[in-house]
Amino acid sequence: MKNVVTFGEILLRLTPPGYEKFVQTERLCASFGGSETNVAVSLAQLGLKSEFVTRLPENPIAEMAINSIARYGVGTSKIVRGGDRVGLYYYENTPSMRESKVVYDRAESSFATSGAGDYDWEKIFRRTDDPSKTVDWFHWSGIGPSLSQEAADATLAAVRTARRMGITVSSDLNYRKNLWRYGKTSYEIMPDIAKECDVLFGTEGEYEKTFGIKPLTDFTMKSDKEELDIEPHREFCEKVMKVAEKCKLMFVALRNVVDASHHVFIGLLMTREGEMLQSKTYMIDPVVDCVGCGDAFAAGMIYGINKYPNDNRQALEAATAAAVLKNTMRGDFNLSTAEEVENLKGGDTSGRISR
Repeated sequence: MKNVVTFGEILLRLTPPGYEKFVQTERLCASFGGSETNVAVSLAQLGLKSEFVTRLPENPIAEMAINSIARYGVGTSKIVRGGDRVGLYYYENTPSMRESKVVYDRAESSFATSGAGDYDWEKIFRRTDDPSKTVDWFHWSGIGPSLSQEAADATLAAVRTARRMGITVSSDLNYRKNLWRYGKTSYEIMPDIAKECDVLFGTEGEYEKTFGIKPLTDFTMKSDKEELDIEPHREFCEKVMKVAEKCKLMFVALRNVVDASHHVFIGLLMTREGEMLQSKTYMIDPVVDCVGCGDAFAAGMIYGINKYPNDNRQALEAATAAAVLKNTMRGDFNLSTAEEVENLKGGDTSGRISR
């Protein structure tokens, strides 16, 4: 069983019930999530050993957060304690043509105010069951570096330590324009960290915000009956690979939001050797909750690469299937099992009752 460490911020998520708007609701449903947290939970469901690393205060809300992921088998023993508050976000889920809304409240959170000196990466990257060995994989996302210079420094220190220890490093580039508020842009911070990665994932827009390379076309497919012109995407990936010189595998999510309830989704993969692969096309209708879809893709990517080390197509299809399944369940977490991912990857879209 592969050992994976993810690093980032766990957030309290507050959501109006059903499809109520913020201005009308009198209740908020509480759950937990956050990009790197979501990856850790998904990996545990897929059969990998995952550990989540963050910084949390010593209070009951932090204990709730820890319990919310420990119940799914995620290791929490390497979480650092300190700071004053758990970050949170409000999410308004919507159907049809209504636009979803996110409001962040994570300024001065325990994670955002943590720095490189708060984490003993040499120790963190040792396996809990056998400290003489290192973990196999380290995953981070672009959300951490967007929160503060301190969080960016901590991420860079983690990535450099992981590389020095021979650990595979992956990233979900995860650009959130509303989080870059401390005087630096993603162009100033992200390239130095992302260029150290073995595996990268993101939308083409997120690659642009990281490396400054503009996508050559928009993804506008409205059904799974249309054909994708892959050549502009191939050319785009080739340009990114020239900049990200240490990247061995580059994954791309193509999602067209026809409306809030109807998405078209395709996964792409380019290898260092120039092989370009396209997944099956999925028409997701209805979308129950799309938050965490990219995180599910990232977890499926890690699962797929490790399960199919010599078959890039199978790895891509596993990642895409995991992302698609996440759209069918509420909350941040993708609780799909490896069996469910493999069934969808194999073509089972029946939605039948399993008895």
